[in-house]
Amino acid sequence: MLLDFSSEIYSWIRGAVLILSIYHLAIYFQNKKTLYLFYSLYLLSFFLYFLKEITNDDQWHIYNYINFSLQFLGFSAYIIFAQELLNTKKYIPEWDKLLVIEVKLLLIASVGFIFIEFFYGYSYQEKLFLILVPIISIFSILTYIVLTKIKGKHVTYFIIGSLSFITLANVSFIGPQALGETYFQERGIDPMFFTYVGVIIETTMFAIIIGYKNRNFEEKINISESQLAVKIREMNDLKMTVLQSQMDPHFLYNSLNSINNFVLKNDIETASDYITKFSRLIREILKNSSRLTIPLEEDLGVLGLYVKLEQMRMTGGFDYIVTIDDTINLKEIQVPPLFMQPYIENAIWHGFANKKDYKKISLSIYDEDDNIRCEIIDNGIGIDKTKSRKQNQENERKPFGIKASEDRIKMLHENLNVYVIIEDISNDRDTGTMVTIKFPKKI
Repeated sequence: MLLDFSSEIYSWIRGAVLILSIYHLAIYFQNKKTLYLFYSLYLLSFFLYFLKEITNDDQWHIYNYINFSLQFLGFSAYIIFAQELLNTKKYIPEWDKLLVIEVKLLLIASVGFIFIEFFYGYSYQEKLFLILVPIISIFSILTYIVLTKIKGKHVTYFIIGSLSFITLANVSFIGPQALGETYFQERGIDPMFFTYVGVIIETTMFAIIIGYKNRNFEEKINISESQLAVKIREMNDLKMTVLQSQMDPHFLYNSLNSINNFVLKNDIETASDYITKFSRLIREILKNSSRLTIPLEEDLGVLGLYVKLEQMRMTGGFDYIVTIDDTINLKEIQVPPLFMQPYIENAIWHGFANKKDYKKISLSIYDEDDNIRCEIIDNGIGIDKTKSRKQNQENERKPFGIKASEDRIKMLHENLNVYVIIEDISNDRDTGTMVTIKFPKKI
């Protein structure tokens, strides 16, 4: 069985080597890493070298020219593969230069052996090869010793696999020379059997190393993705802080305008009451100025205080109705401070402008599985009329906070499952605007 190269065991090994070569070549075409290309070429050289054992006499003549050259080319591919796999240029740069020289010499030898066959014959190739094999083997062993400077299990596996192949390949080639041509045949083993076994051991070790390298690469990608996610989150937090720092002065400016109106009207008592409530609101805003999020319960309290101030300011006032699903735990829901305030402010300053009859704002908060949905509905003049009025009144205040608030709630949840919709709900009888804000319960 071990004397017949057409037997299943030899055929299986040759087929496995060919499949591995094709497989790694396919990987190379996908990611363009030369590591896989040269490993594929190395395996292909094995496959072609093994084919000589099952060729007929006519085909054997071709192998007289390429037999040793094929081995030199394969070993060149092996060295380049090792350089890529172990990153020798980084860890052992001086020795890496010697490996580059070795590759060049092997490529020259691969061409030179073809000329030797052409001018002198196969026997001269064998004699020269017998001289070169020990030299190559000694240099390889020295290389493996130097490789121990590189830390990692993958280096150990590489050395084990490579030494196993070199040792067994030398048994195949030098064994018959030292022990006699018939020594192994008499024991039912062809000398090439040891080379086949060496290939199995080496490719197994290399498969473990490639798997190890790929796992490390994936781990680095995961770490990089985690670090990137942290940086993105930090960047979003910074953006939210900037937006919040812009919103607070914007809100304070509007409130101070209202106080100024009371003073101008000489309504001292109302102005005093307004200033008292305003100071409470300022304390809350200052308390939350350094916080990116606060509980929804706390935010609704601050929002309610703001609405009371606006009810005092506006002639005739307006109703403010809040409805919340009983299933919602307001203490657990985290939101950006005053994230709904700009929408209510917009309803008051734009929706209720010049509106003489009954005015109302409804805030409803719904529990929708893993999401919270907030609806702000006013019976103001509606979006279309508001836009038309703005075009005619250049000095009218602009709703800066609406865009900033939308950005803050989206950045808090990384824009996932968050939407803000502002729509005109006016009809033939009534006018109004509805703002819908939907976001996940958990950050």
